[in-house]
Amino acid sequence: QVRVVQSGGGSVQAGGSLHISCAASGYDYTGYCMGLFRKTPGGGREAVATLTNGGEAYYADSVKGRFTASKGSADNTMNLTMNRLKPEDTAMYYCAAGWISSADCLRPREQTFGWWGQGTQVTVSS
Repeated sequence: QVRVVQSGGGSVQAGGSLHISCAASGYDYTGYCMGLFRKTPGGGREAVATLTNGGEAYYADSVKGRFTASKGSADNTMNLTMNRLKPEDTAMYYCAAGWISSADCLRPREQTFGWWGQGTQVTVSS
């Protein structure tokens, strides 16, 4: 049983920074695609950033230059550093893991990720 655990997030004023960490466990395989999605009230879940096992990253246009995804010290872990946060970044953020190709990891779709974290709130005040 694959389990995705996430930590971090919180509240900050516009221009501030926050971090989210994700870890997938419960299996013997490495090489999962890890990702962060976010959902606003009334909206769908959109991909924010993903990371292949090889360290290649995808970023949504809205976060490019502000958010950085990196591999953690253990396999199947991911850290997201969010700088210069804006009020429009306010959302529930969900970690995800998917046993998908690197190409699919870099063209993320919610449906291809099989395992999800519990979600963590990010609130940015103006």
